[in-house]
Amino acid sequence: MGLLYALLIGGVAGFLAGKLMKGGGFGIIINIVLGIVGGIVGNWLFGLLDISLGSGVISDLLTGVIGAVVVLFVAGLFKK
Repeated sequence: MGLLYALLIGGVAGFLAGKLMKGGGFGIIINIVLGIVGGIVGNWLFGLLDISLGSGVISDLLTGVIGAVVVLFVAGLFKK
């Protein structure tokens, strides 16, 4: 069940990050995959900086979106 939850939150986070990063998206499928990776990056980054957004779906989604935006930004640097 945890894997399904992570995929769902990562997918939504990737979709939202693609909408936030105008011109930084790669299409909906790749944005969803990058959102899943972004969730991992967001958790790692916030753990490294000792930042806690709380617990629950909203904090997981916010962490995933922020991580996905970072991943989309870095991926956009290599896209050009």
